[in-house]
Amino acid sequence: MNQLKKITSSNEGKNDENNLMRDGQKMKQRKQKKLVDMEGLVTHNLSNGKFRLKLENGVEVIGHLSGKIRQNRIKIVVGDKVTVELSPYDLTKGRITYRHR
Repeated sequence: MNQLKKITSSNEGKNDENNLMRDGQKMKQRKQKKLVDMEGLVTHNLSNGKFRLKLENGVEVIGHLSGKIRQNRIKIVVGDKVTVELSPYDLTKGRITYRHR
């Protein structure tokens, strides 16, 4: 009896881990679907790593640097073409995720 309990409990643990990984992957996919990627041009340099950007469609937004851009010390100056992630909840603010060459 004890051996049977151990076997079933170890199998349940594996299933739980698989379910957690699947849920984590689902959560990642959901987050990525909600964001809107746009390309824009840096027009002004504001304080604390923030920039005023003009998007392809002519809308002006304020964007801040993502963590990876800060971590890798990528310099962004006025006139650079960048990719911005916009939240569907507030389309006036975004995160700069990539600097085009």
